[in-house]
Amino acid sequence: MSEQEPALFDAVIVGGGPRAVAVVARLAARRRPDAPWGAPPDETLPVLRVAVVDRVEVGAGATWRTDQSPLLLNNTWAARTTVHADASTPMTGPVVTGPDLVDWARVATSGTASRPDTAWALDEARGLGPGSYPTRRLQGAYYLDQLDEAARRGSIEVVPVHGTVVDVCTPRPGLREVVLGPDPATASASPTPRTLTAPVVVLAQGMIQARRSPGTERFADAARAHGLVYVEPGMPAERDWSAVPAGEDVLVAGLGANFFDVLALLTVGRGGRFVDAGTGSPTDAAGRSCDDGGADGPHAGDPLRYVPSGAEPHLLAGSRRGLPYRGKGALADGLPAPYVARIATRERFGALAARADGRPVLDLARDVWPLLAAELVLAHLTALAEHRPAALRPGLTPEALAGLLDGSDDPVREAAALVVDLADAVDPARADRPPPVASADWPAWVEGWVRAEQESVASPRTSPRARVNQAMETLRGEVARLTRAGVVDGASLEAFGEGVLIPLGLALASGPPPRRTAQLLALVRAGVVELLGEDTRIEVEDGAFVGRSRVRDVVRTRALIETRMHRGAVSPTDDPLLRALLDSGRARRHPLPTAAGGTVESESLDVTRDGCALVDAAGTADERVVVLGIPAEAVQRGSAIGASPGVPSPLLAGADVAAARILGVVVPEAGPLDQP
Repeated sequence: MSEQEPALFDAVIVGGGPRAVAVVARLAARRRPDAPWGAPPDETLPVLRVAVVDRVEVGAGATWRTDQSPLLLNNTWAARTTVHADASTPMTGPVVTGPDLVDWARVATSGTASRPDTAWALDEARGLGPGSYPTRRLQGAYYLDQLDEAARRGSIEVVPVHGTVVDVCTPRPGLREVVLGPDPATASASPTPRTLTAPVVVLAQGMIQARRSPGTERFADAARAHGLVYVEPGMPAERDWSAVPAGEDVLVAGLGANFFDVLALLTVGRGGRFVDAGTGSPTDAAGRSCDDGGADGPHAGDPLRYVPSGAEPHLLAGSRRGLPYRGKGALADGLPAPYVARIATRERFGALAARADGRPVLDLARDVWPLLAAELVLAHLTALAEHRPAALRPGLTPEALAGLLDGSDDPVREAAALVVDLADAVDPARADRPPPVASADWPAWVEGWVRAEQESVASPRTSPRARVNQAMETLRGEVARLTRAGVVDGASLEAFGEGVLIPLGLALASGPPPRRTAQLLALVRAGVVELLGEDTRIEVEDGAFVGRSRVRDVVRTRALIETRMHRGAVSPTDDPLLRALLDSGRARRHPLPTAAGGTVESESLDVTRDGCALVDAAGTADERVVVLGIPAEAVQRGSAIGASPGVPSPLLAGADVAAARILGVVVPEAGPLDQP
C-alpha cells in the first residue's frame, strides 16, 4: 500500500474480533442467501474488498488471540458460542445457518476441514463437548475459520491490516478515510500515517481499555520511585507476569473474571499442580490431567488439592465486594435447564413495560428490584424445600413459598422467618459480599464460604447458592429487555443499574468455569490465596503497598496486581480513535432520557437506534460510520455479550445492519444510501 495513495476498499472494519467476523458472515449471507454454508464460491459474483484492521490478530482480535496461554479459558459453555445468526435474532437479512463452536470442532477433527491446522488446536477441538469451557485461543481459531469461510463463500476479499486506527475523516463526499498510526516496526523510518478509504466504515473495537486513572498513575509512580512491582489493570494475556515475585506476599486488587486468569498463570503457569483431594491422583474421572483443574463435566467442581512448585506468590486478594465471582456448576450433561421464574415472570416485566407506555419512567430500585429480590429469595428457598426441607418451617412447598413471597414488602425479612437456622437465610442485595464479620471470626467464615462454594459448583442442581446464580442469569436478561424498550429512567440506569444491578449480575451469573472455582478453593485451603474481605483499600505508605479492609488492619507488600477489567466506558478510554472522535465533537456520549424530562450522559457512544450510525455533538448522524458493540452498549443493549445459538443476539443483529449498510452503498439495488 502506497503512503501517498490511500488504499480503496468497499468497506473498512475497525476491530478484528467476533463482531468483524459476524459482519463478514452477514455480508456472505446477504450476497448468497440461497447457498448453504460450505457451498462452493460463486465465480460470477463481483468481489467485495473489505479491509479488517486489528492491532493484535485479524479474525480473533485481542480477547481470543490464538497466541495466548491455554490456561486462559472462556467462561461460557462451548454450546453457547456461535457467530451465525439464526431465526431467533430479529433482522432484515436472510437466515443462513453455519456451524457453532461445537459443530465446527466436530467437523474440524473429522479430517474433512482445512482448519484447525495446528496440533494444539486439533487436540483441544477433539476434547470439546457442548458443556466444555474452551480455551480462548481455540475460540479464536473458530472465529478465524469462520472468517475465511465467509469470505470464500461470499466472494469477499478480506484484507487483514495490522495496526491501530487513530482517526476517521471525510476526504470528500461519499468516502471515509481511516487513518492508522505509524507501524511500530517502521515508525522511525517512515512516520507518515497509513490510510484506508471506503464508502462505509464499521467500528467494531470490542472491549476498549481506559486511560490510567489517578490511582493507577500514583501506583506506577511509586513502583518506579521505590523499586516496587506493579501490574496495572488490563488484559491478562497482555501483561508481563515474570516480575511478580515467587514466595512473597503480593497484594491483589479485584476478584472478578481477570482474577481467575491471574490465579492460573501464577500457579499452574509456574509449575504448580492440582490433584484429586481424596486420592491424590493427578487425573480425574475423565482421565484428563488435573493440573489445570480437571476436565469439564460432572467432576470439574470436585475438591482439589494444590501441590506447590515454590515459584508461586502468596496472594492477598481483596476488592470492594470482598468475594470472588461465584463459579458455574459442574453438570453431568454439561448444560443447565433454563431457570423458570415464578414471581419475576416475563408477563410481570411485560406489564411494567406496558405501564410505562414507551416513556422512560420506570425506576430500577423502585419498580424492578423488588421483583428481582423476591425471585432470588424464592430461588434460594425453593432449593431448600426440594433438597433440604428440614431447613424450613414445616409444610413449605415451592408453591407455598411463592405465595408468601409474591408481593412481600420485605422478602429478606420474610425469608428469615421461614428458615429454622438463620445461616440458611438469604439477602440477595448482599449475595456478592460477606456478612458483617469480626476480624477474629473472619478465618472461620471463609472456611464456611469455601464449603458453600464447593457445594455450589459440585452439586448445582441441589445447591441454593447455585439456584440463585441460575435465577440471576435469567433475570438480568429480562431487565435488559426493559432497558432496550427505552422505558427505564436514565438516571436510574446510571445509578442503580451501573452501580448495583450490573455488578451483582456479573458476580452471580458471569463467574468462571467450575474447574477454575475448584482451583481457587484449593488455593485458599492451601494458604496460597488469602481473602482480605470487603471494602479492601490499597495505598502507598513508606515505600510499600499497604492494604486494609473491614477485617484486616495492615498488609504490607512490595508487589501489587490490579486485576480490574474496564467495562467499556468511553469517557476514560485510551482508544485513540474514540478519543479523536469524542474530543473533536464528531462523536458524543449517548444521552439517556430521564423521568424528569431531561437527560443524563451514558458512558457509551451515541448512535442511531435502528441504523447504528455514529452521532456527533450536534446530533447529526453519519450514516457511513456504523458502530457496533461495547462502545455503543447504552443504545445496543446486550451487544457486549457473545452470540448463542437459538438466542436473540443484539451482536448479530448489529452485524446484519452493518452488512446491509455496506451493500446498500456498493450494490445500490440492495438498498440505496443517499447520504453525504
